[in-house]
Amino acid sequence: MTSAKKHTRIEALDFVKGALVLIMVLYHWLNYFASPALDYRYLRFLTPSFLFITGFLISHIYLSKPVSSNGPAKRLLARAVKLLAVFVALNVAKAMISGGTSAPEGGQFSMRDVAAVFGVGPSDTDKVMSFYILIPISYVLMVAAALTAPFRAYRYTFHVVTALLLLIIAALSAYGFYSPNLDFVTLGLLGVVCGFTSLERIDGLASHYGWLAVAYAAYLIAIARWNVPFGLLIIGVGLTLLAIYVVAVIGDQSNRARQHVILLGQYSLFGYIAQIAILQGLSAASRGFTVAGLGIYVSFLAAFAMTMAAVELVAAAKTRSITVDRLYRAVVA
Repeated sequence: MTSAKKHTRIEALDFVKGALVLIMVLYHWLNYFASPALDYRYLRFLTPSFLFITGFLISHIYLSKPVSSNGPAKRLLARAVKLLAVFVALNVAKAMISGGTSAPEGGQFSMRDVAAVFGVGPSDTDKVMSFYILIPISYVLMVAAALTAPFRAYRYTFHVVTALLLLIIAALSAYGFYSPNLDFVTLGLLGVVCGFTSLERIDGLASHYGWLAVAYAAYLIAIARWNVPFGLLIIGVGLTLLAIYVVAVIGDQSNRARQHVILLGQYSLFGYIAQIAILQGLSAASRGFTVAGLGIYVSFLAAFAMTMAAVELVAAAKTRSITVDRLYRAVVA
């Protein structure tokens, strides 16, 4: 495989991350500006996809070579702690800016809400605490860090742990127990397992466009009938990420829009934080009058454009200022 092909495939992974951030702009825009009664089952793949690709990159980057020291574990743990700190700081800042109010409808988060979000996962608490996805991502990093030591002795450690978690989820669901954090961590570890697969094999799988289209159509029919149980969610995440990867690989490599999406993927965490802040600002600015008709679409285009502009500005500032670059690496990278 030539270095050019390797570079293209690495960019393809950034394209996938960038595309997910853009889809999340749509998702959060619907939450802020559309009816909350909308059926979101066709976007249920979104948050789990971030967890899956996080796990994929862990094995693709940190575990692709024999692990001979605790270095990868320390780096993964440091990133996990950083994400938790960013989550807390963002929600505290949001509460302070809103005068102690954390939700548009006037709700406030309590210590019970905080415990639920960090423990089992959000139920109604996701309405009063923002940036929730950072918590399960940090948990995936922590679990991966903890498993690197046994992984050195047994190469199928992640496979075994993932299988056990799937069995636990199946057993708990039989008793009506549901934990978003457990589901997301399991999806992240599934991503780790899949990340051991070479990109050549993924390219081979992605080359079967016809079968991919048929499989995705069958998935859409299935969730239309049965909603999105965990088994179908896993299938949907895999098919969606593979479809986006196909677009990244076969598209015009010099296309300017593609390069923007790749850049967004390279700054995916900042892009995620920025688009939520932008949408919350647009939502606050629109209070007191009804956003309808053409204004609805203008708000979406504004959120889309402002998210991209924010990433472009940060990328440019990092190249021009060592201080900005160091601050970005310390807080967000």
